Amino acid sequence: MTDVARVGIVGCGVISRTYARGAAAFDSFDVVACADVDPACAKRLADEFGLEALPVDGLLASDVDVVLNLTPPFAHAEVILRALAAGKHVYTEKTLTTTLEEAFEVVSEADRLGLRLGSAPDTFLSGAFSTARTLIDAGAIGEPRLATAAFLSDGPESWHPNADIFYRPGAGPLLDMGPYYLTALAALCGPFERVAGHATVLRAERTIASGPRTGERFDVEVPTHVGATIELASGAFAQLATSFELDAGWVAELVVHGTEGTMLLPDPNTFDGPVRVRRGRGEWEDVPVTDRGARDTRGLGLDEMLVAMAEGRPHRASGRLALHVMETASAIVRSSTEGRTVDLETTIEDVEPLPVR
Repeated sequence: MTDVARVGIVGCGVISRTYARGAAAFDSFDVVACADVDPACAKRLADEFGLEALPVDGLLASDVDVVLNLTPPFAHAEVILRALAAGKHVYTEKTLTTTLEEAFEVVSEADRLGLRLGSAPDTFLSGAFSTARTLIDAGAIGEPRLATAAFLSDGPESWHPNADIFYRPGAGPLLDMGPYYLTALAALCGPFERVAGHATVLRAERTIASGPRTGERFDVEVPTHVGATIELASGAFAQLATSFELDAGWVAELVVHGTEGTMLLPDPNTFDGPVRVRRGRGEWEDVPVTDRGARDTRGLGLDEMLVAMAEGRPHRASGRLALHVMETASAIVRSSTEGRTVDLETTIEDVEPLPVR
C-alpha cells in the first residue's frame, strides 16, 4: 500500500457524500472510486466528487487499497467478505453486520487474512469525547459508577427517502442509533459483561413521508422501543434507552456519574458539542475541549486505522470493538425475548483517547 491509501466507496447513498466531502481533511487517504448496485447512483456521486464510477465487481478487482463499505446493513457481511477475499482492507459503516454470527465471521476472516477491519461509529474519537475520556482518567468525576444514555425520536421516515431500511434486521433504534451510545460508553468506561433488556414494537406499520416514495407504507420487522441495564467489567452500570416511538421531540443524551461528580457529554452521533462537569452538588462547568477542526468528521476512524497500520499498532475503531457492541445489542434483544440476564462472550482492550496531531 502506498503512503496515501486509495479508497473505493461501495454504497453511494445519503452518507456517502458526507464521507466523500470530509476526505479532504485527511492526508492518509484519497477517495478515488465508487460503486453501487444502482449504476446511476454511483455516477451521481462520481460526477459530484471527481471519482471513477465502477461496477461493484470492478471496484473490488481494482487497485484500491481500502473498501469503504457504506451499503445498507443487510449487505454488510457480503460486501465485507468479498472485499477481504479480494485482498482489501475494509472500513464499514455501522452496524458491523445484521447478525452476531456474521459479525464473528467477518472479524475472524479479517484476522485470518491479516487485513484490517474497521467500523463506525468513530465519533468517540472526536475532540470532545477524547477530552472527556482524558478527564475521566484524571479523576475529574471520581470513579464512574453509572452512565445513562438515551436516544428517543419518532423515527427516520419523516426525512429519509428509504426509511424502511431502518426497520429491518440490523437496524431499528437499537442497532441504528444504539451503537453511537454503546461505543462511546465502552470507550469511556470499559467493556460490558452482562445485560438485561426489554424490547417491543408499539407501531407495527410506518409510512414514508419524504422523497419519491412518500405515502408508501411498510411493516416494522425489529423492536422500536428498547431499554437495557448493562453491567460493566469495572462493576459500574449503564442504562440505555433507544426508541423510534416518540411522537414529537428529540432526545440525545449521554451522562456519566462518578463518585465525585457528573459529566454531561455531547450527542455521540456528532463530533462536537460541549463537555460539562459538575462536582458534587455544585454548578455545571464547561470544560475546554480539544479541537481537531475539519478532522472531526466521518472518516476520522478510517484515518486512524490507516495511521495505526503505518505505525504497526492496533486501531481504535476496530472490528473487535464493533463486534463487542454488536454482541451487547444482540444480548439486549435476547434478554428481552428470554426474560433473563445474558452474559457476554466478547470483551475489548482499553481504548485510549486519540491524541491530537
